[in-house]
Amino acid sequence: MPKTIKDIDIEGKRVFIRCDFNVPKDDEGNITDDRRIREALPTIRYCLDRDCKIILASHYERPTPGIYEEKYSLKPIKLRLRKLLKLDDEIQIADDVIGPDAKEKAANLKAGEILLLENLRYEAGETTNDEAFAKELAKFADIYINDAFGACHRKHASIYALAQQFAPENRAVGFLMNKEIIFFHKVIENPTRPFVAVVGGSKVSGKLQALINLVEKVDKIIIGGGMAFTFLKANGFEIGNSLVEDDLIKDAKRIMKRAEERDVKVYLPVDLVVADKFSSEATIKYLPIQEIPEDWMGLDIGPATSKLFGEALNDAQTIIWNGPMGVYEIDKFSKGSIEMSHNIAQSHAVTIVGGGDTADVTARAGDIEEMSFVSTGGGASLELIEGKKLPGIAVLLK
Repeated sequence: MPKTIKDIDIEGKRVFIRCDFNVPKDDEGNITDDRRIREALPTIRYCLDRDCKIILASHYERPTPGIYEEKYSLKPIKLRLRKLLKLDDEIQIADDVIGPDAKEKAANLKAGEILLLENLRYEAGETTNDEAFAKELAKFADIYINDAFGACHRKHASIYALAQQFAPENRAVGFLMNKEIIFFHKVIENPTRPFVAVVGGSKVSGKLQALINLVEKVDKIIIGGGMAFTFLKANGFEIGNSLVEDDLIKDAKRIMKRAEERDVKVYLPVDLVVADKFSSEATIKYLPIQEIPEDWMGLDIGPATSKLFGEALNDAQTIIWNGPMGVYEIDKFSKGSIEMSHNIAQSHAVTIVGGGDTADVTARAGDIEEMSFVSTGGGASLELIEGKKLPGIAVLLK
């Protein structure tokens, strides 16, 4: 485990905190979910209480490096941060990342003040893990804190090269990062059993390694979403026009065979919401998996499957959920994912929700407060489940 912010001396020092403020916005640029910002507050407040000069940095989406576009600016983040922190003083935002404005504002920062740098990805060096860029960022601070779990699976400059510019006694993880690491490590390595994995999403290819790793650790696997069709086809079912990865059918068979060898129960859909096209205007039917018409596609699990999956969760003591059960963005195909969220929230188990789409489903279902832990990082949480070492954690252990 890497050091935490509590393990190092930050009193009165210049502290660089890498945050993950990559939050969703609507078409008008308004923040629609500020959970990632709120999760960063304990680390920021801890630094404020110790009279630190605080530099905050984050990326936001994928701007073209070197080109400033207002829609990618962190200005809305600055406004939300100030509101959440209930600060009388203005949080400053630099007009650039390592340019003259950032340098001047950082040099004039006083104890207890906060400077937010502009979107890190305005600089080409961020995504290429450029050491020269990292060295410029390092000049702003005495201490490096990584609290950006959602970006930790990327070997980017502010995550990897920058951490290496600080001595081990001057770098650590923040409270959010520490919480994420502890939850995933404890759950995957030492779960209270029965341990159930609920895996969904569109493709097996994106979660193949996670399934291979999970089948060695869990007692049950529930598979939904588009990826279920590769498993159904591997079991000999006709799946019509549904999404399938024919090149992974052998892998699906191998996973099911390994599950059988380990006495791990695998649950697949028994009925589906099928549609004549991928559209909110589509005609839909509820059908058993044996009756999918040739030119129709499955876009959500059906009510019998929701009931089956709910019953499979009844005795669970630990549940890890990654991936929706259908095309939840379209209302008529969202019921399976919402029902899964309710079933998990109402269980008596320790419940861990992977970030990204899964967290979004949980929020839409109104179940976030009922879950034991909702991760802020979809890709990062998936890689931890896969058993990979995240670059942002590995570099802090060096």
